[in-house]
Amino acid sequence: MTKPEIAQPDAPDSDNLSLGDFLSFVRNIKRQSLREVEIATGKEVSNAYLSQLEKGHIKKPSPNILYSLANVYSVPYDTLMEKAGYISQSFDVSIHEQPTNVLAHENLSKKEEEEMLRYLAFIRSGKVKR
Repeated sequence: MTKPEIAQPDAPDSDNLSLGDFLSFVRNIKRQSLREVEIATGKEVSNAYLSQLEKGHIKKPSPNILYSLANVYSVPYDTLMEKAGYISQSFDVSIHEQPTNVLAHENLSKKEEEEMLRYLAFIRSGKVKR
């Protein structure tokens, strides 16, 4: 005798979720409490701050907060940057199309080059306080 299958609710379309809803959704999928995420980020993101993010009271956290959460949740950093409004959906990093001569001597990995280009795009967007 087999167990009857229980219908699972469909996962929401993550493309249409706000940053807060997306963070809450991913945290719940990973079955982590707010406090567990705080510990996993080395207390860079407090549980109170994360709660405010998830509730939508904070809509545009700093990129370093998003980077920490992307690492803890194992989600693409650019997804969180897009949901926070730092980059557009059409943002596409192509290492071969963009010159990186300034960093040629650094022997960067492909991932490091992509992160540098994302950061450069963020700086050029004018949203950085100088």
